[in-house]
Amino acid sequence: MEMIKVLKAMADESRFKIIRLLLEKNYCVRALSKKLHLSESAISQHLKVLREAGLIVGEKRGYFMHYDVDRDMLHQLSSQIKELAAIKRGTCRPEKKGCVNNNANCHRNKS
Repeated sequence: MEMIKVLKAMADESRFKIIRLLLEKNYCVRALSKKLHLSESAISQHLKVLREAGLIVGEKRGYFMHYDVDRDMLHQLSSQIKELAAIKRGTCRPEKKGCVNNNANCHRNKS
């Protein structure tokens, strides 16, 4: 999974709302358009971005394509974010190359 592509796709407020709706049930473009008060062409463009990121899948039903969230992709994204959150921060040591501060206590965050 290309995490950056997935995060960029979800960073748009309309696309995030689409994901939230699709988690509740499947929708077609017209139904999403009415629900979100956006044009069908705008919804189609958002769905294209989400589909290319691997976040949604479509299923043709009659004349309409109905969309659903790929929950496995969301679980993968969640796992990768948890891995990021679990990274332990090291301390800065002046003897290591690349340390820009000669003070041994170069992390002065008081948070």
